[in-house]
Amino acid sequence: MQKRLVIIGNGMAGARAAEEILKRAPEMFKIVMFGAEPYGNYNRILLSNVLNQSQRPEEIFLNPLTWYRENGIFLYSGVKAVRIDTALRCVVGYPLPAEVNAYDFCDGLFDREAVVTEPYDHIIIATGSRPFVPPIEGQNLPGVFLFRTIDDCRRIGEFAAGCRKAVVIGGGLLGLEAARGLLTHNVEVTVVEAGGQLMHAQLDEESGQMLKRTMEAMGISVVVNSRTKRIRHDDGKITGLEFQDETSVEADMVIISAGIRPITEVAQVSGITVNKGIVCDDRMRTNVPEVFALGECVEHRGKMYGLVDPIWEQARVLADIVTGTDPQARYEGSKTATKLKVMGVDLVSVGVKEAEKPSDETVVYREPKRNIYKKVIIRDEKIHGAILLGDTGSADTLLQMFKTGQDVPANRPELFFGTVEGPALVNAADLPDHAQICNCNGVCKKEIVAAIQNDHCRSVSAVGARTKAGKGCGSCRGMIAQIIESCLGKVSYDAAEHYYVPGIPLEKSQLVAQVRAKNLKSVSAVFAAFAGGKEDADSKVGLASLLKTLWPGEYEDERDARFINDRVHANIQRDGTFSVVPRIYGGVTTPDELMRIAGVAVKYQVKMVKITGGQRIDLLGVQKPVLPLIWKELGMPSGHAYTKAFRTCKSCVGTDFCRYGLGDSIKLAQTIERRFQGVESPHKMKLATAGCPRNCSEAYVKDIGAVAIGEDKWEIYIGGAAGGTVRKGDLLCTARGHEETVRVIGRFMQYYREHAKYMERTYGFVGRVGIDVLKSVLIEDSLGICARLDARIQEAVEAYRDPWREAQEPAYEHQFAGPKRISLAEG
Repeated sequence: MQKRLVIIGNGMAGARAAEEILKRAPEMFKIVMFGAEPYGNYNRILLSNVLNQSQRPEEIFLNPLTWYRENGIFLYSGVKAVRIDTALRCVVGYPLPAEVNAYDFCDGLFDREAVVTEPYDHIIIATGSRPFVPPIEGQNLPGVFLFRTIDDCRRIGEFAAGCRKAVVIGGGLLGLEAARGLLTHNVEVTVVEAGGQLMHAQLDEESGQMLKRTMEAMGISVVVNSRTKRIRHDDGKITGLEFQDETSVEADMVIISAGIRPITEVAQVSGITVNKGIVCDDRMRTNVPEVFALGECVEHRGKMYGLVDPIWEQARVLADIVTGTDPQARYEGSKTATKLKVMGVDLVSVGVKEAEKPSDETVVYREPKRNIYKKVIIRDEKIHGAILLGDTGSADTLLQMFKTGQDVPANRPELFFGTVEGPALVNAADLPDHAQICNCNGVCKKEIVAAIQNDHCRSVSAVGARTKAGKGCGSCRGMIAQIIESCLGKVSYDAAEHYYVPGIPLEKSQLVAQVRAKNLKSVSAVFAAFAGGKEDADSKVGLASLLKTLWPGEYEDERDARFINDRVHANIQRDGTFSVVPRIYGGVTTPDELMRIAGVAVKYQVKMVKITGGQRIDLLGVQKPVLPLIWKELGMPSGHAYTKAFRTCKSCVGTDFCRYGLGDSIKLAQTIERRFQGVESPHKMKLATAGCPRNCSEAYVKDIGAVAIGEDKWEIYIGGAAGGTVRKGDLLCTARGHEETVRVIGRFMQYYREHAKYMERTYGFVGRVGIDVLKSVLIEDSLGICARLDARIQEAVEAYRDPWREAQEPAYEHQFAGPKRISLAEG
């Protein structure tokens, strides 16, 4: 007979406990869960992405409601458990009123007639934490928000639409994430911190000040050493904040993000020992028989944790004990490490942030101009703490050395920059089974080895599909490959990943090498050399794209290797007509160009004139024979809206008119567009430049985006997406000036052109290769190829020829002929 397991809390901790238990004993328990929020469980770490609109709420869910049904779990969504009756062995809960937050103190607000009771054999309390609200006069005014749930994000976004100035109280991680999210709502943001620096828990004073300068360069005001006394208002409408020293700051809305406190009421009223949190032993047991707890609500050995890694470790131990899989399992505390991105700045904080003993050794590397700071604290030849700000390339190595207690190298700089000779400092094959490889999803080495040995996973992607390892930030994929190689001798690749095109049995690097060696410059020549002359229609377009990349100016064009769009340089529509999109550099046009566009639209009876998302004008419903006539009369170059190539570079107003502008985004966008127009690639490339981090041109979610942060500096983001896939780009580097920015963008373009699979967008390419690898190759020049990449992209630029010139000189007979009309008399 199944035992009854009740889990109080449907957040990351409660759901992870359920997952671990189901892995070990899927039929042992009938599981019932209480969740105060009316949803499945979601990744609270990504709430800032919801607030800044780079992800939709449904995209951050870890387990949707269907997961509960599929696993036989009964979920009381929107129901808050308020008491455990240990005598009757049941849990008592009530539906949460719609106007009440899941984390609110809400005794007395329930409908007592709607009581829910569930009997139990075992209970797991995973109630998490609530925002801490300091005693501030006016904290209940309309326009004051907390930042903890999906509903909070929705309410903040709706209110911000009518505001100009927002203040975030709290300069810790959550406060900065809230500030980052608010930037996209077109409000001026001020962060207020009571202490002397930002992120006091993770950073030392020097790195905290460096982060402050970085944020201020992004346009966010930072006020430190200021405790809020009251929130000012005029007849209920917020006007600002007043500090205890009588100074003030203007505001229309306020977000309070001043830390968290454990939610322990259900334990307190049920006779369970509570100190700061719910007290648990090493088996995650409370003082009440068969009642366990985990997560942010727990106090273990006098310590509490507000990070996700301890939750994964606690869940594994709890599941071992509850299911009897390993009665000797023990949770002995966590070595805390934080790896995150704050305001677009990469940050890793491990262990302590300052030396604590006279014998502790501190090693520091700093580059203030690039906002890079690295620090390691060594005790007894082991890492006792570390801070990486701005450049986290060595993070995975430091994290593993910290967690496993590995001795540091005698040559200390190797901790930051790697070994010059000999083996790497850390090899995943040598780590113990319990070592956590994927921090994003809490996957340890033992689970990966099991997937390899028991489930026959032979590739990184197969391991990820089975265990979720490598499905987060992707930085652990190299270690996953090391484990596969240690188990199987080599890492395999899926066939779909292996060949560049299906008709040629070579992966891309092999194909490129052979094409260059044999001097093959046409699609038919490639088929003759590698496929016995047998041509594969599905491979032609991909090969044509590759050959144009390899042989700019020398490629032998065979029109049957092109899709119709590329043959007539226009995008075919569902009714067989075409669209015409002239190039408008940086989204800036002139009255003369607009009159020409209007003239051809009227003359040729264009069915629709549409403003595109790329800041251009699309003439839709054009008949094929008319295309060259329109091109001639427009007198504008092709916008390449029909092919796999550089498309456009959006821009915001920048410094010309915008009062927030930190950089001339229009000039940069026009420079980029004039330089790279027509450069072909494995898939389309959409770019944008933003004059400040408010991101009006959506540069963060483009294939390549450049964002001004002040002092003529531009952050370059790669691999963004905002279509069917939504992904914020990864920060490749910070460049100084337009010239360096354009050079780095071109270098990434060329590397993408040479190494991406056909039809692989940059977001897939960046995720597959990994941002750390790309930084190493393209910025640090670890392979010594940067000069070659720069030269090759220059060759492509010089080979550009406007395809709309074929209006004057058609490439072949009948290029723009319409369909032949056959009369009944002709048969």
